[in-house]
Amino acid sequence: MPMPPRSPRVPASSPRGGPPPQRGGGRPAGRPPKRSARRRKPRWAMRAVTALSVVVLASAGIGHTVLSGLDADISRVDAFKDMKNRPRAGDGMNVLLVGTDGRESISAQERREYRLGGAPCHCTDTIMIVHISEDRERASVVSLPRDSYAETPDHTDRTTGKRHKGHPLKLNAAYAEGGPQLTIRTVENMTRVKIDHYLEVDFTSFMKTVDVLGGVRICTAQPLKDSYTGLDLPAGTHELRGGQALQYVRARHLDGASDLSRMKRQQRFLAALIDRATSSGLLLNPIRFRDVTQAVLGSVRADEGFGTDEMLALGRAMRDFSPSSSEFTTVPIGQMGYAVKGVGSTLKWDPAKSERIFDALREDEPLTVPGPKPKGPAPVRVPVDPKRIRVQVENGTRTPGLGKRVDDALAATGFRTTRAPRNAADRAVVRTVVAFDPRWDNSAKSLAAALPGSELRPVEGQGPTLKVIAGAGFEDVVKVKPADPPQESGTVVRGDEVVCGKQ
Repeated sequence: MPMPPRSPRVPASSPRGGPPPQRGGGRPAGRPPKRSARRRKPRWAMRAVTALSVVVLASAGIGHTVLSGLDADISRVDAFKDMKNRPRAGDGMNVLLVGTDGRESISAQERREYRLGGAPCHCTDTIMIVHISEDRERASVVSLPRDSYAETPDHTDRTTGKRHKGHPLKLNAAYAEGGPQLTIRTVENMTRVKIDHYLEVDFTSFMKTVDVLGGVRICTAQPLKDSYTGLDLPAGTHELRGGQALQYVRARHLDGASDLSRMKRQQRFLAALIDRATSSGLLLNPIRFRDVTQAVLGSVRADEGFGTDEMLALGRAMRDFSPSSSEFTTVPIGQMGYAVKGVGSTLKWDPAKSERIFDALREDEPLTVPGPKPKGPAPVRVPVDPKRIRVQVENGTRTPGLGKRVDDALAATGFRTTRAPRNAADRAVVRTVVAFDPRWDNSAKSLAAALPGSELRPVEGQGPTLKVIAGAGFEDVVKVKPADPPQESGTVVRGDEVVCGKQ
């Protein structure tokens, strides 16, 4: 999981080795002072889970003895060279996290096993803005679809050396033309969010990181099978090692949602990675941590300025970070399949909804305001979103109004009822029946979960509409919600809502 980049280097004379003093400067008008704000001038970013590991160690009281010497292991990139006319800096830290398709150091066997053949495109498969709040109590992750319609600023092509005027392209192609600098400049122009730090992860570093942590626990309500990446997971809980984890976050051919579906899994994976890293006793073993960190750092790139003092200062500020401290979303899409001559089919962002997301990052605010905690038992998690399940309700008893009562209750928990209940042919039904076409068995299981004690009855050829025949034993409808976060772009979920065992 992307963890915050460093706070400013702690001066040697700093008392007790604590964070540096608050810097000066006025706060924009109209904004209330933030609780316990410790302003830091951000200067670095590094591999997500490595930073998190350092934080855990630092907060546990492990210091320079273990961490000294790690600086030299990080590959550097001058991501901000000669950049001008940038957005104003806000509070907190913004890290641009990109995943590239680099595979040069992956073995031939791994290439075959995990379907990593072919030439790399030297572009970014994954693009995320990771915002760390100034009080270090929240991480907000916004995924930017790789096929987003983008317009570059004027730049020099890093391959040909030619000077180009700004032009349209897909967002992930900016890296091939101008590397990290053009990617950052393009993202800043699109979002008006100032990027403080840059972190680049390739296939090799991703696999190493997952293996170093001993795997990551993932849950899926439906089987996941993708012939392109080789991913093949039955429904249930799985401990994914490096290669399998890479298949999980790369898969794009599981359903019709393609990149949006993949970004949802990437966000779920990051939440699980936080959970594993923050709860793993491995990270509190200083010798083991030193060895595995050295292995991981050799295959990532970060902007310059990373230092041991910064890690320790930030670690002290983030002792209680956990999955519930993180929130995830995908930039809202306004138009799918936006055709651009010479570029192809792109995704165009919804201007108003996107602006609300980016404004929250600029103002160091949560992406969404938590609502009141619902009363009563938590909703039952089901494999299919109730909003995707159409239901016809029938009254199988002589009790007047029972059909309408069941229809209303199912609609209230999200099912797409016809809102026109009718009487069943059999009016002596005792146990409520869920009749369904076997092709929609997962939908039927989801509906039955909302009707405790109901009977599942397959009916060949019934079609996509499920039927509920309310019986005399009907008592109430139980609230349900999808096991997976909603697919739509712009939906915000917290990390603790999607990790295994927290559903």
